[in-house]
Amino acid sequence: MRSIFPGVSRSMTVMPPNVVIKLVDKKSNKRNAATLEVVDTVKKFVEAHDHGRITEMINFLITEMTDSENLDRKKGGLLGLSAVTLGLTTEAAQHLQQIVPPVLNAFSHQDSKVGYCACQALYNIAKVVREGIIEFFNQIFDALSKLSAVPDADLQGAVYRLDRLMKDIATETDLFSYEEFIPLLRERMLVLNPSVRKFLIGWITVLDGVSDSPILDYLLDFFDGLFNMLSDISDEVREQAHSAIARFLQEIKCSAVRFLPVDYGRMVKILALKAACSDELTRLTAITWINEFVKLCGAQLLPYYADILGAILPCISDEEKIRMVACETSEELCAISFDPAEGFDIGALLSIARRELSSAWEKTRIEALSWIATLLEKYRAEVICGSFLNVLSFLNDIFDTLVKALSDPSDEHFQMVLLALEVHSSIARDPQHFHHLFASLCQNFRVDNSLLEKRGALIICRLCVLLDPERVYRELSTILEGQTDLDFATIMVQLRGLLKQSLVNAADKDLFVSLFYCIFVIVCDLPLQAYQHASFVIQSLLEEDMNIKFLVQLEKLIRLLETPVFAYLRLQVHSLQFVYSFKAQF
Repeated sequence: MRSIFPGVSRSMTVMPPNVVIKLVDKKSNKRNAATLEVVDTVKKFVEAHDHGRITEMINFLITEMTDSENLDRKKGGLLGLSAVTLGLTTEAAQHLQQIVPPVLNAFSHQDSKVGYCACQALYNIAKVVREGIIEFFNQIFDALSKLSAVPDADLQGAVYRLDRLMKDIATETDLFSYEEFIPLLRERMLVLNPSVRKFLIGWITVLDGVSDSPILDYLLDFFDGLFNMLSDISDEVREQAHSAIARFLQEIKCSAVRFLPVDYGRMVKILALKAACSDELTRLTAITWINEFVKLCGAQLLPYYADILGAILPCISDEEKIRMVACETSEELCAISFDPAEGFDIGALLSIARRELSSAWEKTRIEALSWIATLLEKYRAEVICGSFLNVLSFLNDIFDTLVKALSDPSDEHFQMVLLALEVHSSIARDPQHFHHLFASLCQNFRVDNSLLEKRGALIICRLCVLLDPERVYRELSTILEGQTDLDFATIMVQLRGLLKQSLVNAADKDLFVSLFYCIFVIVCDLPLQAYQHASFVIQSLLEEDMNIKFLVQLEKLIRLLETPVFAYLRLQVHSLQFVYSFKAQF
């Protein structure tokens, strides 16, 4: 009879030819019969302590069958190796280095039927040796993760059974090494295939469920990858990832209660990036984590406040759920007070807030401006005197934002105006910045007349509340003194209501004189009792064209002079001791 394996003598094999033939048969009943014969043969060798013959049998199955290009021989060899293991039972451990590698090699075969046979074979092997298979765990995990992406129903069934068995073994033994496993897990977390991701989440969840599992200590190794799964195309993957992430957050909160160390800073760095993700679930989850971290350990996050603020501000304008969490987080963070000497980087926070002033979203701009106002209020000395901030440039940036918002009638823009003025006033408390504010303000009033008419009174009134009214008027007087634009010089007429309200209770007549002198050019000498010059100025108006606009402004001026505030001036004008007062009067 000719050998079924050319070049291999029948006398050289420890396996009967009929067994070999049955192993490669297409009928399952014949293959099962061959398996039982191999098991019985191996058991006899074990009883005889003849491990040499067992080794020969294993070598034959590998070299003549599993290494063969013929698919039937390859599958028969895998079946034979699992049968050998079943026959070895408790003696199998000493032969695993021979048996397992060729089975693992078959996992990567392009034919899914070979992969199926490999899974079945390894399942039988692992079931016999149990924790003895742990030394091959990483190779098995890697092979299973790759096979989980193959769209073959039979193969996936075999993968599932082997995966369940490996999870049971890994969670029952102390031989499982997290240190060796985590680097492989971190690498596989980069895979985008939804089936592979489900496989990975399954392992993370199982290991996390083990009592006293140290997996939380390794969270940062796969934290980013797990968050990426929140935006997966598969709803099932998204749900599983979200569930796993939620459990980890609860564990971190429990760890904080027990004062166990958690690297919040590195996680915040990752979360800040995820809060800017295009996926809504990812943003909500990230901002929720940040919110919990601020509540748990606000002080520990001091070096990462800028990262947190950079994540919060854009989310202020997000959909409702995200916006509510972001607003709460912003309030929590803002309520924490620190000594700048302890390393609190105010400049970094201001830079983030200033950046968000150019946001396309109104709510974000308002929150950013609110943060700037708060920081200037709490740490004004450090901000104004600090080398990290060019205050004049900062003032210009804020003022540009104010100017854009001033003409808009909406309530939100009105809030922007008030906040911007609050920031301006905080900076302008210093003399070197006070003049810059009002010079810029007057320039914008002069260029944009509608701005003056619509919001001029509001701006001046608010600045009077935030700053010293007398100081405000004197500064405006100084700036307007050199104005040659008569229309613009009537600014105080446009703000006559503000003028009367602010000056009724003023005790210092010098303030009246200074204010009146610089604003009303045509009668600038009256309060100074320079009636001769006033008379000349008024007479010179006869040479000018008296248009409707001029007459309207003149009427407003006359009505203003008739108010009780200027009673003293009218008495002087009627006094006989002033010759030119009559000329000015008439």
